[in-house]
Amino acid sequence: MPFPIKVCAICSEEFELKPDKPGFANRCPECSAEESSDPVTKPHMDAVDRKIQTEANAARRQAMRELLYRKDS
Repeated sequence: MPFPIKVCAICSEEFELKPDKPGFANRCPECSAEESSDPVTKPHMDAVDRKIQTEANAARRQAMRELLYRKDS
């Protein structure tokens, strides 16, 4: 049984839609491979940046706590 023939939404080339093809069903393997090859990395943070972020998060939590639990007097 032949695989269905699809047209790529990016490059308009025809390709066979195989069951184990990585990526999207409307993109050819070449166009799908470009997206998956970019590794997602976290930005490198040193100790000072982590401390600043921790303090900012604590201040946000405190502000939310004050807004949520303040008594209307």
